[in-house]
Amino acid sequence: MSAHCQLTGRQPGFGQNISHSHRRTKRRFDPNVQRKRYWLPSEGRHIRLTLSAKAIKTVDAIGIEAAVARIRARGGKV
Repeated sequence: MSAHCQLTGRQPGFGQNISHSHRRTKRRFDPNVQRKRYWLPSEGRHIRLTLSAKAIKTVDAIGIEAAVARIRARGGKV
């Protein structure tokens, strides 16, 4: 699964682990993305979205229709 949110565009950040002796190694900070299935009433079908935890709360607040409109406005495929 790609660690990329379809609604917010959140994607992995990169940085370094720093040990006690101060050696640095590369690491990756993945966002908390989940695959979530929603009923889209306007199209009469279910859609499956890859959303971050924050985006799931946003969908709950603004509704699935508005969220899909935002995804499509960003050029995303639903």
